[in-house]
Amino acid sequence: MKNSSPAPILCDLDGVVWLSHEPIAGSVEAIAALREAGHRVLFVTNNSYAKVASQEETLAALGIPAVGDVLTSSGAAATLLKAGQRVLVAGGPGVVEAVESVGAIVAGRTDDGSTQSEQEISDANIDAVIVGFHHTFNFESMRRASAAVRSGAILIGTNDDATYPTSTGVIPGGGSILAAIATASGVSPVVAGKPNAPMGELVRRELKLRDLDSCWMIGDRYSTDGAFAKTIGAKFALALSGVVDQNEATKLQAQHKFALVVKDLMGLAKHLGVAN
Repeated sequence: MKNSSPAPILCDLDGVVWLSHEPIAGSVEAIAALREAGHRVLFVTNNSYAKVASQEETLAALGIPAVGDVLTSSGAAATLLKAGQRVLVAGGPGVVEAVESVGAIVAGRTDDGSTQSEQEISDANIDAVIVGFHHTFNFESMRRASAAVRSGAILIGTNDDATYPTSTGVIPGGGSILAAIATASGVSPVVAGKPNAPMGELVRRELKLRDLDSCWMIGDRYSTDGAFAKTIGAKFALALSGVVDQNEATKLQAQHKFALVVKDLMGLAKHLGVAN
């Protein structure tokens, strides 16, 4: 059965709503207009480090109510777990929160400072290692995580983004940490965040929809946001408010045949007829 209500909007954060948490011009007004017209707006982000409430609070500070509307790559990773499974976390507080939210057990963290003998005992029966961005990754973290994977734990990456944008330039992202652990363990990871299927499953659960062809995904990167739209069967709008200019956008659209290129989030609102 087709959904007859206004199309859900899946919205990336960095490069669409904000840049380094500074709102992009018109983004707050565009979200308000979309919601006023009945569109459900979900913020779908590969940020795995922050807890959901922290991201909701950041949005609220910009004038965007977001409680219950933020989906993260940590949450996507947690869809791959079962209650009672023992998890070794190589990531931030957002990963811990997501693991516990599905009834899995945080059996340890690679940066918890325990001794090697304590680690070997606690990590003896690890079911999964989940990797996300964090600042404390080091050789011991890699040794501990890769040892658990070689002993049979599934290796899950919240995302495989090689870099992460900051106000002072790009820094290594969670994907760089994941690549190190995958190399050390000799195992290819299952990656949960955009553009992969587990994030799509998280969206379907939240919207209570199996068919997402009525949805719009708006993002500033085709490699993650556009490819994610393709993965889930949604329409894609590429926003020029982040990392892509008009010339590159034109080439990408010709290559990948996606629906729309817009200046910014307000451009999508105008395309949908909810803003002037």
